Amino acid sequence: MNATTEIFSFLRDLAANNNRVWFAENKHRYLSAKENFENIVSELIKQISLFDNAVRTVSPKDCIFRIYRDTRFHDKDTPYKIHFGAYIAPNGGKKSEYGGYYIHLQPGDNSFLSPGIWSPEPNMLKELRRAIFENYDEFKEIVERKEFSKYFRDSFYEQDMLKKLPAGYPKDFEGAYYLKLKHFLVSASLADNFFENEHWLGLTLEMFKSAYPLNHFLNYTVEELKGV
Repeated sequence: MNATTEIFSFLRDLAANNNRVWFAENKHRYLSAKENFENIVSELIKQISLFDNAVRTVSPKDCIFRIYRDTRFHDKDTPYKIHFGAYIAPNGGKKSEYGGYYIHLQPGDNSFLSPGIWSPEPNMLKELRRAIFENYDEFKEIVERKEFSKYFRDSFYEQDMLKKLPAGYPKDFEGAYYLKLKHFLVSASLADNFFENEHWLGLTLEMFKSAYPLNHFLNYTVEELKGV
């Protein structure tokens, strides 16, 4: 049984038995699946750092999200997430404000890869929009690159997207769509059979590498704002 097969087997059973009694009885399966995921994330960090040196100092622990849900204020919620997720990003992994590389494993053809920045705080969002406006030719070239479009064409995350341009920008701006976004994040869905390919990890890295220019563009502004 390969690493992702064991992870998916555990997550399928967890989705059908999302309660503390079952989880306690199957804790050994969780720990084994978790170790497999940690090994995957460790290898991703190692390989991503070859094209994005800024992630070289983060550890799997920095990047992997907990499986336990916060049910303090929602007693009826199921206590466990039914996916494994990790955000590989400079300066803090899952707690980072920088653009990074998110991997989400969830059976039922619900897995995906998502590079970029999710939900930047208001001042950061303002500065990222300004950077796109002032450097639109560069940004346009990045998102229209053949390597990027192959995996992430028309996949920017549109949740909470503005209906109108933010104040101060010309209505006829060619890149108006991007200035309405509240997240600078793209996504590629992965079917379960993607992980049956023995080269799935290499393909994942190829997809992440294609998004490195986007993260590099975004992180230049993040560092400017932070005075790095």
